[in-house]
Amino acid sequence: MFPIGKTSGSTLVAWLRGADAAQVVRVLASRPDAAVEPEPRSVGELADRLQRPASVALAIPRLTLPELQVAEGAAALAPAARDVLANLLDATDGELAHQLEAVLRELADRALVWPGGDGRLHVAAPLRQVWAAPLGLDAPLARLLADTTSTDLGRMLAAVGITSTGTKQKRLAALIDHHGDPDRVTALVAKAPAATRKLLEQRARQAPERSARILYGLPRPDPGPGERWALERGLLIRDGRWYGPDRMPSEVALALRGTGWHAPFTPVPPAVRTRPVTGSAVDREAAAAAMAFAAHASSVLAACAAAPPARLKSGGIGARELSRLGKAAKCDDTVVRIALESAAAAGLLARDGDRVAATEAYDGWAEGEPADRLAVLLRAWWTLPLTPGGSRDEEGKALPALAGAPPRGGCVQARHGLLASAARLPAGEGATDPADLGALIAWQRPLVDQLAQDASPFATLVGESELLGVLALGALSPLGAALDADGPDAVAAACRRLLPASTGSARFGSDLTAVVAGTPSTPLVTLLDSVADREATGTASVWRFSPDSVRRALDAGHTADTLTADLAAVAVATAATTTTEPLPQPLAYLIRDTARGHGRVRVVSAACVIHGAEPALLAELAAHRRLAPLGLRQLAPTVLISRTSPDETLAALRSAGYAPVAEEQDGSVRIERTRRHRATNPLPTPRRPAGTRRKAVHVAGARTATDLAAVAARLLVAPQEAPEPDPDDGRPYASDTEEIIAGYARNLSFTDVRQLAHAVNEKQPITVEYTATSGNTTVRTLSRLELDAPYLHAWCHLRDAERVFTLSRIHGVMPS
Repeated sequence: MFPIGKTSGSTLVAWLRGADAAQVVRVLASRPDAAVEPEPRSVGELADRLQRPASVALAIPRLTLPELQVAEGAAALAPAARDVLANLLDATDGELAHQLEAVLRELADRALVWPGGDGRLHVAAPLRQVWAAPLGLDAPLARLLADTTSTDLGRMLAAVGITSTGTKQKRLAALIDHHGDPDRVTALVAKAPAATRKLLEQRARQAPERSARILYGLPRPDPGPGERWALERGLLIRDGRWYGPDRMPSEVALALRGTGWHAPFTPVPPAVRTRPVTGSAVDREAAAAAMAFAAHASSVLAACAAAPPARLKSGGIGARELSRLGKAAKCDDTVVRIALESAAAAGLLARDGDRVAATEAYDGWAEGEPADRLAVLLRAWWTLPLTPGGSRDEEGKALPALAGAPPRGGCVQARHGLLASAARLPAGEGATDPADLGALIAWQRPLVDQLAQDASPFATLVGESELLGVLALGALSPLGAALDADGPDAVAAACRRLLPASTGSARFGSDLTAVVAGTPSTPLVTLLDSVADREATGTASVWRFSPDSVRRALDAGHTADTLTADLAAVAVATAATTTTEPLPQPLAYLIRDTARGHGRVRVVSAACVIHGAEPALLAELAAHRRLAPLGLRQLAPTVLISRTSPDETLAALRSAGYAPVAEEQDGSVRIERTRRHRATNPLPTPRRPAGTRRKAVHVAGARTATDLAAVAARLLVAPQEAPEPDPDDGRPYASDTEEIIAGYARNLSFTDVRQLAHAVNEKQPITVEYTATSGNTTVRTLSRLELDAPYLHAWCHLRDAERVFTLSRIHGVMPS
């Protein structure tokens, strides 16, 4: 959730003011949501943005395991001296100490943990909320005793043998100083009754229980003798506003755990068995996999364009349609799912009623080179908020594709973790077993969820990456490196380097096959698909000719001569061909023989009339038993009528082995072409779960590296806190929109007012925290903003409908 009220961030402001420009640039690059338009006007406003809970939530999923461990330790102790944190993590000297320093620098670059001027480490205010009890510890003593009276503090000090004088703050400081010394705490507990010692030692090693808030004044059970002794000395704290057990301050729990207890710190990633691989071998393997996927994906989408798959009533494409597409494209279910999900994300597929059809964008994509087509699908796969190869749920039931259901969290971060894991391997080495990379992903992205269907960690993701050529021979391929660089131009360049240009020629064999090495061009695919049946697709594609396939081409308007000429134009000379016969004799004979019998019988609409030039053939049709359901009657030696429709009659005749053609009303032959289905309605897109953002988050108004350097330079010379507008003092608002929103949105800081006003003026989407009249608080992404104070009209992506929002009920703003 976004903050209610403004976070001070004074220590963060001071640290940012003391940092150099390069440090500020690294902070802005790691937290791009803080640098979007309108850019922060001061370091104070930047600190305010960096400490928003929603902003911190975007940074947390990208932490590695040691970074998350150090962040948890800092959150448990905050604020704490660096040596105390090092001792907690058992990283006081040697290599571990150097690794801890490196991790702290990374956390500082994300503005999550930074050193303060007092020599202690400070954490972003929302960071502690990430864990219900970091390291299984409750809140520190200062927080638990914040509402305790001075008299009660005096009693606690007296119980531990300290003379208490002065104000409440001095008494609290004295008690914190006493309980902050592990030796004094352990000595005090050693004097406790046996029941108390047992209770305290047990509570010190278990996470605090969640409590439920109660009303003041309600009766509460009296503490037992052992518990009362600890309460009197501040070793346990009782808060009358909560049910549940009394709370143990984190200082006390750490002291009782002893000096031998340390929080986990795993700076060294898990070992991966490797083998030598050459760059050329990786390139070849990646190119082969990428070519095969590109060919299969093109076939899957071509099948969708020719015969759009039906959607289930519950949404998505079910197992039957997925199987049909897999058979048509000669590929397995995983490839079909990846192709469909990536194509839908790229806008190549869309909903068309109860079906999923190709869009107009598909036509342009299909005409492109294989490398360009693959680049589009790779970039879409890289940003998918789900793992498309996930075909089973937790109960083992089959999942539909393109269902639009909320995905499992962290899928994007899992891909980033995989590529980061592969990039960590030594140069010239690849994982012996790519499955070993799964454990490394868990180290790179510990908060990422795994699929229930995976037999080993992230097996589905690793398999997808190998199918796409992102991983090859257990190493990061040029395609993977381009994706990790996060630039569309880099991906396209890598695809063009690895994938050869499409070929427009084929080798025709005497066995009535056509073989295309590499990726066939779109015109070649169209020609061969029209006259032959595809048998295999991949690094080489195979088509087979048959009387039915040739008849299909003749039905589409080809003649034997044009068909022979078109195939000869793309033929590569082989031993089966000669200079006088560009096609193998069996294929040439097949085309001529099929054409000779083609059209001997004609069907015309009259509901329906069959006529031909051969009386014997018409008499044969009329007497054919399999054609009896047509109800044929012979009106003349060369004319039959049927009581079924022309299309059904054509199908029945062809099924019986004849080759009729359809006629138009004017007697011309009707050309049978497949009608193109082009959809316009977008498919439902899965909602992106919290924290799953790209390594470089592309939000509206985000800046380039050059821009970030300029922003950092301006911030460092700007005043620490830019004065807020105040018309009474002559400080005007930047726009009327800002002034109007500030007048009604009383729950927003001026930083949030600026961002909301900018979104309204620039027609950009925005994410807000909104409290409804029912009291429920939700996070909404809004677009098509129209300000009509005191209301904001917008399209709500959560409700997928137009909604009206009251400005005074908006409690936080974040860039979309």
